[in-house]
Amino acid sequence: MAEAGDIAVVTGAGSGIGRAAALALAGAGYRVALLGRRFEPLQVVEAEMAARGGDALPIACNVADAAQVDAAFATIVERFGRIDLLFNNAGTGAPKVPFEDLELRHWQRVIDVNVTGSFLCAQRAFRVMKNQSPRGGRIINNGSVSAHAPRPLGSAYTASKHAVTGLTKSLALDGRPYDIACGQIDIGNAETSMAEALARGTQQADGRIVPEPIMPLQSVADAIVFMARLPLSANVQFMTVLATKMPFIGRG
Repeated sequence: MAEAGDIAVVTGAGSGIGRAAALALAGAGYRVALLGRRFEPLQVVEAEMAARGGDALPIACNVADAAQVDAAFATIVERFGRIDLLFNNAGTGAPKVPFEDLELRHWQRVIDVNVTGSFLCAQRAFRVMKNQSPRGGRIINNGSVSAHAPRPLGSAYTASKHAVTGLTKSLALDGRPYDIACGQIDIGNAETSMAEALARGTQQADGRIVPEPIMPLQSVADAIVFMARLPLSANVQFMTVLATKMPFIGRG
């Protein structure tokens, strides 16, 4: 279990992996700040947590907007006094079109959310963790198996997740003097609304359209809790959690 009073921040907490992680962290004893673009889904998650005896703080926040991120983290510190864990989960993708047809606005949106948003939230959490007492904390970035092997027509998303991997490594190094651990979870085919298309059939490297297995969302949430609950003297640098039979190992 988390120490009494441990505070977690989850971005993209209104649905999917973020929602599942927030509920699992609450079940492990964390008080949780819920960040997301739309306030209404966060309120639903807050109500779910309250029904289970959890304590949540929903905050509408576009993670790609520095002013909104500043305001959100100021509110979190004002309410809870510290931050022990950040799960940098918020992310987005671009339309699956041929590379030569990908519009700059779609590329930029993916980079803004997945890379700049992760940077902004990590930086604000880092500042708090460095200066709080007791000092330190943990940052978990949501990467992707696409950081290892891309899917067809996914250049923006794949590039962004490679950048997140670089951010994870840099934070793990720069956080050492301040007892700030940073790791990354790379997820493949979790049972979210995005994965419904995978189950119906998605393009493979050889051009075939093949249905792919998906795994329960709770499996991802359990993995995040495992990473979160380690003492700061230990760190899962990279964890890959994927549907066992998905065509990832040996893809192509």
